[in-house]
Amino acid sequence: MSKDLNNICNESTFEKTYNLYAKDIRQFLFYKTQNIEKAEDLMQDVFVKLWDNCKTVNLLTIKSFLFTIANNLFLNDYKHSKVVRNYKNLPKENKEIQTPEFIIIEKEFSEKLKLTISSLPEKQKEVFLLNRIEKKKYKEIALMLNISVKAVEKRMHLALLKMRSEIGDV
Repeated sequence: MSKDLNNICNESTFEKTYNLYAKDIRQFLFYKTQNIEKAEDLMQDVFVKLWDNCKTVNLLTIKSFLFTIANNLFLNDYKHSKVVRNYKNLPKENKEIQTPEFIIIEKEFSEKLKLTISSLPEKQKEVFLLNRIEKKKYKEIALMLNISVKAVEKRMHLALLKMRSEIGDV
C-alpha cells in the first residue's frame, strides 16, 4: 500500500503533489512572466507534463523536476512570443501597401517596356533579352551567337540607348 502512495501516477499522490507545489510553481512563473494568466496556464502545463511522465518521476526529486519543467516551459513560451513579435514587425509585401495610382503607373510602365523591347532591332533585342531576362553574361551570349564579346557589348549599348530614349533609365 505504501508503495502505491509513493507513485505519482496514483491520483491521490498526484493531487497531494499538486496541492503542495502548485502555488510555488505559479508564483515562480508569475515572477518570470509578469502575467498571472500566462503563469496559470504554464503551471497547468507543468502538471500535465508531470502526469504524462508520472511513471518515470521519482517522488524524492519531484520539486526539482517541477521547477525544471516550469522553467523550460517559460523559456519555450518566451522564444515563441519573440518569434511572433518579430513576425509582426516584418514589413508587409509591397503589393499590399501599393496605392492604386502606383499599380496603374507600374502597369503602364510594363506595357511601355514590352512595346519598346519589341521595337528593338532583332539583334539588339536578342542580346538584351539574353542578358536582362535570362541573366546570361556577355561571354555566354557571344558563344551562343557565335560573335565577339565586343559585338555583344555594342548591341547591348545600342539597345540600352534606345530604351533610355523611349522610357528613361532602365
